[in-house]
Amino acid sequence: MNISIILQFLKELAANNNRDWFNSNRERYEAARAEFEKLLTALITRISAFDDSIRHLQATDCTYRIYRDTRFSQDKTPYKTHMGGYINAKGKKSFHCGYYVHLEPGNCMLAGGSYCLPSPLLKAIRQAVYDNMDEYRSIVEDPAFSQYFPIVGEDFLKTAPKGFKRNYPYLKYLQCKDYTVACRRPDDFFLTPSFVDQAEAVFRQMKRFSDFINYTIDDFE
Repeated sequence: MNISIILQFLKELAANNNRDWFNSNRERYEAARAEFEKLLTALITRISAFDDSIRHLQATDCTYRIYRDTRFSQDKTPYKTHMGGYINAKGKKSFHCGYYVHLEPGNCMLAGGSYCLPSPLLKAIRQAVYDNMDEYRSIVEDPAFSQYFPIVGEDFLKTAPKGFKRNYPYLKYLQCKDYTVACRRPDDFFLTPSFVDQAEAVFRQMKRFSDFINYTIDDFE
């Protein structure tokens, strides 16, 4: 696979985000998309070695459209300036944790977790974290995990969630509005010969976290 084809196309698309340019460069887009699907195929194979649940997936099950939904956005540019793939045994729209790869010049990452959670499910996950805090901390505070994922969550409450005490010593683990993790990497990470090996190592660590969260989601459903 040739990741540089993807990154170069996305860089130029960001500077020329209009239909005329895109239509003139459609063959380049198709070439970039094909390389991205090769990447996802390689990652599915690697992840399947330690997570059999995703073995049935194909790259096309994990990709998103390049076209932006501009109906409710002030930004009317028609195309996304990244390529993302979500390797999730339950599907791309599932609340279950999966494995996400995001290629965007200057903002590449390997990520995952559960986001946009409905309030009852978020409450259940917080309760599971609270009830099993020693186990949860053994995952997220393990240096093998935190070297890739130093923070869990993107948005946080400013105080304790309802039903929990403000002086709880591990309150930060309950203030997440989402239980997501992200390992941000420079563009050249994806250009090295060993990047698939390194991505596998990142996702192996993430699986421990995902299993913890998915256990509660399975019970909730």
